[in-house]
Amino acid sequence: MKYELYYWPWSPGRGEFVRLALEEAGADYDDVARGPKGPDAINKLLASKSLATPPFAPPILKAGKLLVAQTANILLYLGAHHSSLAPKTEAGRLWTHQLQLTVTDFMKEVQDTHHPYSGDLKFEDQMAASKITATDFLENRAPKFLGYFERVLEQNPSGPKYLVGAKLTYVDLSLFNIVEGMRFAFPKAMKRFEGKLKRVVALHDAVAARPRVAAYMASPRRIPEKSGTFRYYPSLDE
Repeated sequence: MKYELYYWPWSPGRGEFVRLALEEAGADYDDVARGPKGPDAINKLLASKSLATPPFAPPILKAGKLLVAQTANILLYLGAHHSSLAPKTEAGRLWTHQLQLTVTDFMKEVQDTHHPYSGDLKFEDQMAASKITATDFLENRAPKFLGYFERVLEQNPSGPKYLVGAKLTYVDLSLFNIVEGMRFAFPKAMKRFEGKLKRVVALHDAVAARPRVAAYMASPRRIPEKSGTFRYYPSLDE
């Protein structure tokens, strides 16, 4: 099956979690909005009144006649259809999904560091609130989330290489993406954090070395970080 992925073409954003899973699985997919149809393809899909299960927003994955939206939901679907992305047991799949939902919570807090009032306002219109939010995020929230993933790795009965069991799952790819994004958006803070995140950093490095991930990261299919969820503002990284 050839998948169709619908996500905005100007930033990695939440679509990057899905792209990494598709790439690692070796899946055939079309990143629709980056092609000739552009963002209009997304807007047309969102405006359609003929869909029985209309999506609210991208990312959206089309698999045959099935439309699946929401990042964690898409990854849950892919994990069930690609054995290299999720455990076979129900308990393992639920645990992986639970961790991915925690990733979703973390990403919302990252977004709030530069748009604490509204995503429709410019950063310059909410700089003071952004500074307060980012300071709390770096002092309290980010260490709590990242420390949690470090503890999950430490307590994995199968060993600390991956978050779930002894093999890579899609949530490992997601944690890799978090480290990449945090290093971009908060380079000073991450240098401080990483001394206490040895297992998280080791997981990141192991994922980066996987052939399909490495090839993807070096390819034009990878959209550079600039205006997505992870954004670099020097005044927030202090």
